[in-house]
Amino acid sequence: MKIEIFELERRQSLWENKVKYNLTESGLHPYTLNELLDRDEIEKLLSLRLGYGQTNGSIELREAISRLYPGADLDNVLVTSGSAEANYLAISNNLEAGDKLIYMLPNYQQIWGIAHSFDIKVKPFYLKEEFNWGPDLKELKDLVSPQTKVISICNPNNPTGAVLSEEAMKEIVQLARESDAWIFADEIYRGAELNGKETPTFWSLYDKVIISGGLSKAYALPGLRIGWLVGPKKIIENCWAYHDYTTIASPILSNRVATLILQPEKRKKVLSRSRKILKKNLAILTEWVGKHSNIFKFIPPRAGGMAFLRYNMKINSTEFTTKLREEKSVFVIAGDCFGMNQFIRIGIGSEKDYLLAGLNLIDETLQEITG
Repeated sequence: MKIEIFELERRQSLWENKVKYNLTESGLHPYTLNELLDRDEIEKLLSLRLGYGQTNGSIELREAISRLYPGADLDNVLVTSGSAEANYLAISNNLEAGDKLIYMLPNYQQIWGIAHSFDIKVKPFYLKEEFNWGPDLKELKDLVSPQTKVISICNPNNPTGAVLSEEAMKEIVQLARESDAWIFADEIYRGAELNGKETPTFWSLYDKVIISGGLSKAYALPGLRIGWLVGPKKIIENCWAYHDYTTIASPILSNRVATLILQPEKRKKVLSRSRKILKKNLAILTEWVGKHSNIFKFIPPRAGGMAFLRYNMKINSTEFTTKLREEKSVFVIAGDCFGMNQFIRIGIGSEKDYLLAGLNLIDETLQEITG
């Protein structure tokens, strides 16, 4: 098997720690433990023995995660080392060479790369800018057939920040049901909605649904490396068997911290902080785009820590972002990473002054390009 280069992650890995202004992050400015936990909680962590934890996730953490999904219990949950592992386990366990996967685009391209490497037949369906980054459900209906094994969704969406309507979700479920296909829903940005209304989950809408989630985005805790799968118990049991061959177990310290974070009051506080940051920074970005309305336009994101901007300059998106990185030490993601030139993705989850400083430097490059 030959793995494709995961272009987005490779670019971030190469450059995100070498620039002054990293605006590639699609999550929120991360917490420190002192900001997140009280002194008693920290003291209890200091006495925790750092052995192997339960390999499928601690009982307490799986119970806390299951409460986010109506009708689920701890045996519907597998804790993974980040949502990236969750995605990998779900695809490798449920699809084989020759199977047909229908895949939402634009999207985080991990599953796209995994599927091609496993010789899975990938058929894209697109969110459309003219539909405010909503799906073309007629296009999806035309793609679905009895041979469709999985329909893969990212909701809320990366990179657009769009959220599916409940009507669209029901239509997708109906199409899956008619073809007896699975729905695999990446819901990592659930909880980062700017209007404060949490996106409904696909869980419980249909009996053939698998969900991936985690703490890296809406919760601003990527360094904990806590992700999860939620699915029918037999599927979760099978994915756990695959997990024995990958990371075996997520860190016991991270399991304990994650359990604290997912208690109802703490979770509410964490997500409230995330939404406040996003609302303030989206206002800043909207004003900045307005000043460059001859160059940029965008549909404001409804959730998540990023905005997807279209530009009309005669420069390729990789060339544009490389110029920003090399000349201004500002790093944003090229639309090429999503198969969409003439776009860039800018993170809006950073501290306000950091975002403003990065945007001011982009101003300088725009002046150089456009004169």
